[in-house]
Amino acid sequence: MTNRDAQRNGDVGDEEEAIASAPEATATQAIRIVLADDHVVVRSGLRMLLDSDSGFEVVAEASNIEDARRYVRGHHPRVLVLDLNMPGGSSLQAIPAIRAESPDTEIVVLTMQQEPAFAREALRAGALGYVLKEAADDELVQAVRLAAAGESYLNPKLGARIAAEPPPGPPDDLSEREADVLRLIALGHTNAEIGEQLYLSVRTVETHRSHIQQKLRLSTRAELVGYALERGLIGDGG
Repeated sequence: MTNRDAQRNGDVGDEEEAIASAPEATATQAIRIVLADDHVVVRSGLRMLLDSDSGFEVVAEASNIEDARRYVRGHHPRVLVLDLNMPGGSSLQAIPAIRAESPDTEIVVLTMQQEPAFAREALRAGALGYVLKEAADDELVQAVRLAAAGESYLNPKLGARIAAEPPPGPPDDLSEREADVLRLIALGHTNAEIGEQLYLSVRTVETHRSHIQQKLRLSTRAELVGYALERGLIGDGG
């Protein structure tokens, strides 16, 4: 073997070694995360939880929707952990916008909302994970890791409820959101309370209410309550 052959073989060996080590280097890159929650204490606890895993890197913390979107655009995280109840707009409505602005960022919703409707809407909007705050210590790390891999995660108890209680279709050409608004109207909630529960502005609730009344040709709350009872949107006991 000539010196040139030996050098060539050595170069090939070096290249093969570099190629073999490349995937390992990629695999060990930390998953970049932006945390979005309006409570400092909650963010602090979540950060401690995620920082305890060497595979994660929290690159920014946001306390409102605007900052969350800005940090996602600026830091390009792999995962955004997003609280549903955030100042500055509806988190549910922000999910599609964030996904459009940063398609490489997956979203894990972290919330106290245990109603299946919220989970369905969050996943439909583009989130990959839905974690309840009460189970964050056990589930958030797994949900973030799965989201980073492009896989979904849903709180098991909530998933069981969704599977056991498939939602009925909205009646009389009402949208799902209009049916939600109608149910809360029938239960006696004010427009402000409905907006708070559904993460909508009061003006948006008023618009939904107007559309409901137009579609159903009903004008009073008593008529809406009667309609909701007949269609099974609320129970006889309210």
